Amino acid sequence: MQIVNTSHVEDIKPKVNLVGLTRPELEKILIGDGLAKFRAGQIWHWIYHKGKIDFSEMTTLSKTIRAELCQNYELSRPHISQEQKSDDGTIKWLLRFADGAEAETVYIPEKDRGTLCISSQIGCTLTCSFCHTGTQRLVRNLTPQELVGQVLTAMDFLKAWPSAQPGRPITNIVLMGMGEPLYNLDNVIKALKIIMDNEGISISKRRITLSTSGIVPEIHRCGLETDVNLAISLHAVTNPIRDILVPINKKYPIKELLNACRTYPGVNNARRITFEYVMLKGLNDSLKDARALVALMDGIPAKINLIPFNPWPGSPYECSDALQIQEFSEVVMAAGYPSPVRSPRGSDILAACGQLKSESLRKKKRDRVPDTLEVV
Repeated sequence: MQIVNTSHVEDIKPKVNLVGLTRPELEKILIGDGLAKFRAGQIWHWIYHKGKIDFSEMTTLSKTIRAELCQNYELSRPHISQEQKSDDGTIKWLLRFADGAEAETVYIPEKDRGTLCISSQIGCTLTCSFCHTGTQRLVRNLTPQELVGQVLTAMDFLKAWPSAQPGRPITNIVLMGMGEPLYNLDNVIKALKIIMDNEGISISKRRITLSTSGIVPEIHRCGLETDVNLAISLHAVTNPIRDILVPINKKYPIKELLNACRTYPGVNNARRITFEYVMLKGLNDSLKDARALVALMDGIPAKINLIPFNPWPGSPYECSDALQIQEFSEVVMAAGYPSPVRSPRGSDILAACGQLKSESLRKKKRDRVPDTLEVV
């Protein structure tokens, strides 16, 4: 039997990832290691304005400090395990985190803006019947490090450093990816404060939208602590239909949800709440539904985004006809509510609204399908 002498083996202290720490947290950890408080501001600038991942490049710090930082800390991002690019220019990344879990992030370029859609959870508990993510069980919440890491990884890929430059490729951020942000609100708040910090990534709160299926108790807090734009996944005008499409409605029905919207901090005619409404053929797309939707909006500064349903493998619904969507929109607009029809982006790579699901899970499912079956 071979005996291994481990008496001289030193415990290797794992490096701490500084990404995702708020300013006070960063200051605390660096002061604890003997650095002056102002060094945290310098390091923050290098991480979030310059986009550096190597401490040795932080030239406003002494070589001694840089060496100590390299020894004790890291600035790692999620790994891009798969990239897909749509014919319309939309890019979808499957990002792998340190524990091997994966989530999807989508970049949507337009002529006058670039929108990054980030995920807040791996999987989802809400089981919305029209949404592909709802077929993936919840694995866990994403950490502030992983939430911010999605933005940093996208900025690395798009060569968007330094941040806040004219013509920056990412101008807007939407929390409309996998998961329910208000079920991960503590981490989302931390991440948004980092993303909005004007000495770092510097995305204005007016250019950030958080979409929720309607976790009523957290809506007011979200507005108070982030002051970002709010979007509501409404999708139906009656409780029986919404109970099917968005099952959390059984806990927080439409009336309760809309009352929470009426008291959302900062809402006014110049800053409307967006209501998302997926158009499902024969289910929620009648002109009667349109008139009922208008009635529900009473007292709420609102904008209605009509979303043509984006099919996914195994989905039980069909998209409304284009003419029906147009007539529905006209009823809503005639009542004074902006009602744009969202142009599907990235649907050919399952990157459009309601289509996100970790590609690794789709692959595992495909691998289990016998060769004799045709997969649609």
